[in-house]
Amino acid sequence: ANGRLRHAVFHALRNDKPAKTIVREKVVPIPSGARTALPPAPSTIRISHPDKVIDASTGITKRDLVHYYARAGLLMMPHLVNRPVALVRAPDGIGSALFFQKHAGQTAMAGMTLLDPAIDPGHAPLLTVAQPLGLQSAAQMNVIEFHSWNGRTEDMTRPDRMAFDLDPGEGVAWPVMQEAAVLMNELLKQLGLYAFLKTSGGKGLHLVVPLARRHDWTAVKAFSHAIVEHLARTLPRRFVSRSGPANRIGKVYADYLRNGFGATTVSAWSARARPGMGVSVPIRWDELARVAGGAHWTVRNVDERLAEGNAPWTGYDQATQSLDAAMATLGFKTTERKQAAARPVK
Repeated sequence: ANGRLRHAVFHALRNDKPAKTIVREKVVPIPSGARTALPPAPSTIRISHPDKVIDASTGITKRDLVHYYARAGLLMMPHLVNRPVALVRAPDGIGSALFFQKHAGQTAMAGMTLLDPAIDPGHAPLLTVAQPLGLQSAAQMNVIEFHSWNGRTEDMTRPDRMAFDLDPGEGVAWPVMQEAAVLMNELLKQLGLYAFLKTSGGKGLHLVVPLARRHDWTAVKAFSHAIVEHLARTLPRRFVSRSGPANRIGKVYADYLRNGFGATTVSAWSARARPGMGVSVPIRWDELARVAGGAHWTVRNVDERLAEGNAPWTGYDQATQSLDAAMATLGFKTTERKQAAARPVK
């Protein structure tokens, strides 16, 4: 309003336009619903050792991470609500030992609750994030990453999404990853399936297909495996369906293993316990060409994206799809598919 730029930094003089054509831009109101407003940051909890550096490559501190989850909490909740979560903890920061935690143990965290032990019989109760405060309290306990199941507590016998993690092997450049995501999306579209896209916060990309809960975990995992096998057979120079570094040199591994019971995928808006601390961010398909990598956004620069919020995934909740037609198109036959046809859609 006062005509000044906050923290402006000079990079260079632009040479793509004549100087006379550069004018002050006029403010144009964004249509209602076009993007999500930046959520107000809730009051943060007391942080022990707030100045402890958790990423030596950037200098990001524990305080920085807790404050990030305070700002991003409302955006994360739609991706976490009523889902069991697994947490990646880094008590001594990135670069030291990491711990994968699925149960509360002896540590209580405000805003996190325990789920019915019947979900995973024979094991301690699973955790879920009940409110945004849980993200901050978990970060205070040295949690960096939040991973969630593909099922929700309303019906844990059948998943409500199918996820694919595109992971580059040694020597795979980012443009190849972008192409791989487009190719896989084209296959899914030919099967009649719509996938939503997000950066992984690491090296790759995630495709997420929302599902009507008609098939159990075994069937969904088996079908996701069939999709990846078909992709690898059709484009063997680009894709591989087997894990292991030796199998994917120069190729993209399409990981379907996220679709089994108890398997998890890093949540949208979660930071990653890797140097640079990338963040997994929902994007539109037409944005992919402008994204510079799986860690395009980090804890340091993600604020510029928070105002966009979950808008790239608008319509996700209304996009649930049955796999019946896709299974038939791919020639995937299973007793589960026949049984599912008689079940009511939830």
